[in-house]
Amino acid sequence: MGARSTPERIACSDPGASYRAHRGEIDGAIARVLASGWYLLGREVAALEEEFARYCETSHAVCVGSGTDALELALRAAGITAGSRVFTVSHTAVATTTAIIRTGATPVFVDIDPATYTMDPDLLERTLVQFAACERDAVVPVHLYGQPAEMGRICALASGCGATVVEDCAQAHGARLEGRRAGSMGAAGAFSFYPTKNLGALGDGGAVVTDSGELAERLRMLAQYGWDSHRSSQVVGSNSRLDELQAAVVRVKLRHLDEANSARRRIAQTYDAALECTPAAVPTLRAGADHVFHQYVVRVPGRDALRAFLAANGTDCLVHYPLPVHLQPAFSAAPAGVGGLARSEEAARGVLSLPMFPELPIESAARVAGLVVSGTGLDAE
Repeated sequence: MGARSTPERIACSDPGASYRAHRGEIDGAIARVLASGWYLLGREVAALEEEFARYCETSHAVCVGSGTDALELALRAAGITAGSRVFTVSHTAVATTTAIIRTGATPVFVDIDPATYTMDPDLLERTLVQFAACERDAVVPVHLYGQPAEMGRICALASGCGATVVEDCAQAHGARLEGRRAGSMGAAGAFSFYPTKNLGALGDGGAVVTDSGELAERLRMLAQYGWDSHRSSQVVGSNSRLDELQAAVVRVKLRHLDEANSARRRIAQTYDAALECTPAAVPTLRAGADHVFHQYVVRVPGRDALRAFLAANGTDCLVHYPLPVHLQPAFSAAPAGVGGLARSEEAARGVLSLPMFPELPIESAARVAGLVVSGTGLDAE
């Protein structure tokens, strides 16, 4: 009798799978750029800006060097600077807060809704009042894990005090809320093209979308030394440019984004069905939202034991995020909003991201789900 084969290890994410799925198109796009001899600020970036703005249903898109740059430059273009406060969440990637700090503004952390992990509008409302928020301030809701925050209320609350809303869309390419694309609901939306994102490059990259021509023009200046059309620095800018190679790759992947997001939803449905009767709390879908499942995040008692069990059985999982930003030394001085941040801390102790990428076979997702059932002590056998 032959040796039993060991099941292939299941990765939590696999950006290489996206390249392999579209290898011919991507290789062709790269060859086109290499042959052109034009590697920065050329036709590929201009075309991507036009195509991505159209996809996001906004008037403008400005490509930049990273998602962190996208958020920082969007805030700066909106007038956020030293003396401003930016109301955001602590249960997020540290890049959100890093971008805010780089503008000179002070982040103020608002706790999350424990069901969706996005900013709680009730707490935001009370926090804006307590801090006497005004037109020099901003609100940065994070569309976490691929689900839009409650933008209707958030935008209305910000508008009431004159604050600017800049959406952190780094995990929400293609998501919708009440029919509107992520990035199109605030003054601007900041996206990342990091390789593992729903729309990923083969390196760093990002973009800002907006309906404001004035804000887009300021973004372009800030992204390239603060130059005007005569290359005279009118403001202190930076060097944040998406190169032609990355733009060409992202253009290919943008053509397949809706299909990829549909694949993510099918995987999520597989997980939902298998985990319905387990202690694992599956993602809560906001009414009117199209979740694009950048991550499929469950919340379980004994999270670390389950993660170890899955790892021992050939499945890699991650924790997004193990330490809220306000508990990290670099940001511990930032103030908390009304109600504190207990929900963010509780979420960090219990969340677990299961494998999620469009090319993950459904049978592999079913295998992961079965292991989660076993690992939570509810295996039917």
